[in-house]
Amino acid sequence: MLIYKAIVFLPLIGALIAGLFGRQIGAKASEYITTGLMVIVAILSWIVFINVGLGHGEGHEVIKVSVLRWIQSGGIDVEWSLRIDTLTAVMLVVVNTVSTLVHLYSIGYMHHDPHRPRFFSYLSLFTFAMLMLVTSDNLLQMFFGWEGVGLASYLLIGFWFKKPSAAAAAMKAFIVNRVGDFGFILGISGIFVLFGSINFETIFAATQTYLPAEGAESTEVVINLFGMALDKGHAITAVCLLLFMGAMGKSAQFLLHTWLPDAMEGPTPVSALIHAATMVTAGVFLVARMSPLFELSPDALTFVTLIGAITAFFAATVGLVQNDIKRVIAYSTCSQLGYMFVALGLGAYGAAVFHLFTHAFFKALLFLGAGSVIHAVDGEQDMRYMGGLRKHIPYTFWAMTIGTLALTGVGIPGTMIGFAGFFSKDVIIESAYASHSSVAGFAFTLLVIAALFTSFYSWRLAFMTFFGKPRASADVMHHVHESPMVMLFPLVVLVLGAVFAGVVFEGYFFGHEYNEFWKGALFTGPENEILEEFHHVPLWVKWSPFVAMLTGFVTAWYMYIKSPSTPKVLAEQHRVLYQFLLNKWYFDELYDFLFVRSAKALGRFFWKKGDIGVIDAYGPNGVAAGVADLTQRVVRLQSGYLYHYAFAMLIGIAALVTWMMLGSSF
Repeated sequence: MLIYKAIVFLPLIGALIAGLFGRQIGAKASEYITTGLMVIVAILSWIVFINVGLGHGEGHEVIKVSVLRWIQSGGIDVEWSLRIDTLTAVMLVVVNTVSTLVHLYSIGYMHHDPHRPRFFSYLSLFTFAMLMLVTSDNLLQMFFGWEGVGLASYLLIGFWFKKPSAAAAAMKAFIVNRVGDFGFILGISGIFVLFGSINFETIFAATQTYLPAEGAESTEVVINLFGMALDKGHAITAVCLLLFMGAMGKSAQFLLHTWLPDAMEGPTPVSALIHAATMVTAGVFLVARMSPLFELSPDALTFVTLIGAITAFFAATVGLVQNDIKRVIAYSTCSQLGYMFVALGLGAYGAAVFHLFTHAFFKALLFLGAGSVIHAVDGEQDMRYMGGLRKHIPYTFWAMTIGTLALTGVGIPGTMIGFAGFFSKDVIIESAYASHSSVAGFAFTLLVIAALFTSFYSWRLAFMTFFGKPRASADVMHHVHESPMVMLFPLVVLVLGAVFAGVVFEGYFFGHEYNEFWKGALFTGPENEILEEFHHVPLWVKWSPFVAMLTGFVTAWYMYIKSPSTPKVLAEQHRVLYQFLLNKWYFDELYDFLFVRSAKALGRFFWKKGDIGVIDAYGPNGVAAGVADLTQRVVRLQSGYLYHYAFAMLIGIAALVTWMMLGSSF
């Protein structure tokens, strides 16, 4: 049991050492200690994955490791314990492998930053929070990790806090996530009302008999939510939607997506760790973990599918025209998360986690590759000022090319030949076609279109960055250089994942070894039906992602290699559409108008009219002004002239005599 505690708490120890004693031990020691501990954790995570997911024996049961008694209050009895099953083991591999490589990569990338101990402390703190999330055995423990990664992301995005745009991006990420977290905590509260517990075992056991038998109706009101009296069926739907609201915020789904692109203001390794492989997948993990609950609400699953499909399409359209190399990859992340939620909504939970697994490798590879490019061109991120770099940084070029092949899903349908994204993405598209969901056709169509757009903007990035004539200044091109080995080695490891993660693990995640691999960690009812049916989809369905990928590649090649003037001509001919996409469907402007400006206007009204006009005027300021006026009048009486005081005394005596005469007369 010690191995599981070591996996979770070693990153916390590293964070405390670098954070509290970084100045005393120095930057080098902070780097080596945190990175060394992460290497140990990554190795242990792979051992757990092999034993629990791929092994036999103890892996057939959920392993629970008690840490301490946490909260006992009324009906809440929460123990802080680690839940280890196949889903947890997969997430441990994803989180710790990517985090270890990011730690190692950052030693080279952040070499000149004077605040490296703080940076490495934040990285390890984030890793600990994510590990608390994925090993949670109850919803409160998950919420602790959930908020922990939110805090750590705020610190990492705003690491260069003296840079106004970085500080603003960190604040934006924090606030937008609070919107989703509000729904999440309401969902947790609703689950406690419905089941009397927030422990997973109790909830999952109760879901099996919670709803009345098929054909029977239940009108018993079990919860009142926002003034609505809900029976069991509607209450489950409401709770699932509230939980999914939390997932939408954390995983940057449509309407709550606006924070993710701006989060690129943080250092590039942060983008690879938080916004490609770990934090943004927390929402996917939440829905997968709570799959027995979501299966009770077809309406909630339909909503999850719709949001996922719209997100995949929306983010892909925006990625078509972005010029910042990191923003293109960020919108790609947003789009690929949409694929995962479509799979979850259709009940193909294994396919969703499979894409989460493969995506972690090739997306981290692309982000770290982009960081290597930025490092080579003296901090430039605009692709319009790059070009012709493939001969100057050949290792980075080949690494990003392999990442692009994996992201776009290059492979031969019907065979075992293909990169990681080919297996996981195509499984989701084929599952969408095979599903009996009412929105399956809509999702299938949008996912294929998104695949075409993904191929186009991915190859557009590659062609603009590495091909053609150099567009950077002569001085920048003169100093272009390949990254040091400490930055290239993580790319090599991620290349292996981008190439082999799909072909090696498809049979386990969503194939013939499915039940033996997952061992009940995911809901397996309808999944087995989809698992069977997606193997028998028509041939044109299997080839549709390939055709979309090839079309996007050819179009990008023509527009950025064969005829580089074409994009500018098209942008001028379709200026409204181009500006619409370039400005990200104007969501930032819309939210600024609806929420930011209106909140400022309301605050300004209460400040001017309420605070200053009423409270201050008739409260502290009014009383102070009255006292000052009274004292001024009293001061005027003190003239300093003797005849004034004599006159006042005579008036006083006259008044006293008059009062005495009048009093005696009565």
